[in-house]
Amino acid sequence: MIGIRQKLMLAFGGLLAVVAAIGMLTMAQIDDLGQAIDVILKENYRSVVACQEMKESLERIDSGILFTLAGNGVEGNRLIEEYTSKFRAALDVGLGNITLPGERERAEQIRTLFDNYTKAMPFVTQITRSSEARQADYFSRLQPLFREIKDVAQKILLMNQANMNEANNAARRLADAAHRRVLMAIMVSAFLALLFSYLAHRWILHPINRLIESTNEIRRGNLDLVLKAGSRDEIGRLSESFNEMTASLRRFRKEDRINLMRTRRATEEVFKALPAAVAVLDLDGKVEVSTETADRHFGLKPGVLVGDLGHEWLPPLIRKALDEDRIIERDPKSGYVQQFVDNREYFFQAMVVPIPVGPERRDPTGVALILKDVTQVHEQQELKRGVVSTVSHQLKTPLTSLRMSIHLLLEERVGTLNEKQTELLVAARDDSERLVGILDDLLDLNRIESGKSHVSPEPVSPQALVRDAVEPFLVEARDKGVTMANAVPDDLPEVMADAEKIRQVFANLISNALRFTSPGGSVTVRAFVEANKLAFLVEDTGKGIPSESIDHIFEQFYRVPGQDEKSGVGLGLAIVKEIVSAHGGNVGVESEIGRGSIFHFTLPLSEATNAQHTTRPMKGASS
Repeated sequence: MIGIRQKLMLAFGGLLAVVAAIGMLTMAQIDDLGQAIDVILKENYRSVVACQEMKESLERIDSGILFTLAGNGVEGNRLIEEYTSKFRAALDVGLGNITLPGERERAEQIRTLFDNYTKAMPFVTQITRSSEARQADYFSRLQPLFREIKDVAQKILLMNQANMNEANNAARRLADAAHRRVLMAIMVSAFLALLFSYLAHRWILHPINRLIESTNEIRRGNLDLVLKAGSRDEIGRLSESFNEMTASLRRFRKEDRINLMRTRRATEEVFKALPAAVAVLDLDGKVEVSTETADRHFGLKPGVLVGDLGHEWLPPLIRKALDEDRIIERDPKSGYVQQFVDNREYFFQAMVVPIPVGPERRDPTGVALILKDVTQVHEQQELKRGVVSTVSHQLKTPLTSLRMSIHLLLEERVGTLNEKQTELLVAARDDSERLVGILDDLLDLNRIESGKSHVSPEPVSPQALVRDAVEPFLVEARDKGVTMANAVPDDLPEVMADAEKIRQVFANLISNALRFTSPGGSVTVRAFVEANKLAFLVEDTGKGIPSESIDHIFEQFYRVPGQDEKSGVGLGLAIVKEIVSAHGGNVGVESEIGRGSIFHFTLPLSEATNAQHTTRPMKGASS
């Protein structure tokens, strides 16, 4: 059996062998071509250059002889002496670079002729002789030797040039041979590549295409498909494994269907027994399963589209939960979902929970709608508000009378008081004032929670808002030895606020800061632009708030452990939170024991504000 590995090795091995053989032959041809070029450059070219230098030097020597004949003996002898040495140097190069047959004989002939030439030169250059005799010797003896030396040098030059041309032709022939061999290698490689492509399609691609078609069939749900193993190679074994896989998938599908049906029936039965209103919806908003309470109170029965039930609050909750992929609860400001069933009023808190595919993937496949029955909680809240309102109003009338009586007694309008009586009445007056403050806080909080205290925001200058809030506390701060500072810039944009309500916020925050700041400390109010809101900060250098109390500081009736009994009952900060929330802002606190606290809240900017302000980070309490 020949496997795919052996088939691939056979095909690629053939290509490799052809490429290797042609490569070796080509490298040999290139080496020969290089040697031929080396011969041209290193041997013949040096001889050609030597012959040219001999001819040029000989002509310069002849020019020197002519200078002496013309009477310029100094220049003529200089040329003769200079170029005689150059001629001999070039001749030595030619004698040392003999590469062709007959080249040595001609080089020796040049040497002999030049020796004769140099021996005959004194007859011409000797100035003691007559001009006619020197000219006669020049034309009869030197001129023939001059022409003969040039002819022999020219012959050596031509011999080397001819050999260079022959070497060039040989190199060209080698290049043509290498070109033919490479072309043949390309053709053979192309043939083998086409052959391998055909065999690969037959051996590999066709079976793989069959597998791809089979996987597409399985993707469409056809698990009854059986592949035919046409060979015993890896593709054949893969086909057999594929058949085993489909058989296992058929078995698992059957088991999954049984488990799914069992789980679905169990879920339906469990849902029927649940007392809460719960429903599971698909991505289209169709109810898949629901409890009897959800069906009875909201009409959420299996198969129903929630968009057809008329619950306007429900589709936006579902869209938001799917878009943000997180649990979404209905905004408490919008109130509870109110339903009338059997002439009775019910209240529910709605929650939508996305249902992901699995623990890893977060793509939701649907949502779970949970409607928590808060009727009893709502009734208790209404009862508490009613009791608080009734008790507070009932207490205020006798308390007002009591305060008036204490005031009259302290003014001694009904008689003179001794020191002890005055001390008792002052304590009673302080406690009655504290009780009035508690009742006012209770009534304010009750009105805010019940929605009877309306907020009427208007454009207000932050500087003016803080100035009016700080001014009532300046005397108290001075008497206590605490520095009170308004660090709000004048150029901040206006905010949308109910000035009276926000002054109450500042009053609670500043009074708390003064209460817990020791003499020598400071209370500072700051403000800066933060995104599309304005942030206000009330900083103090007091003793700070323990970290375990930070998360509870804005809860109703919560008091930080260790506080004085006269510090209040824990309603001031709860009122602050409710007022800021009613304005659409947020409130928070940062604190460090021994370093002080920073209470901060935000208000929306006025819509008429167009100026852009730089946002700076909030400074921590430890700074």
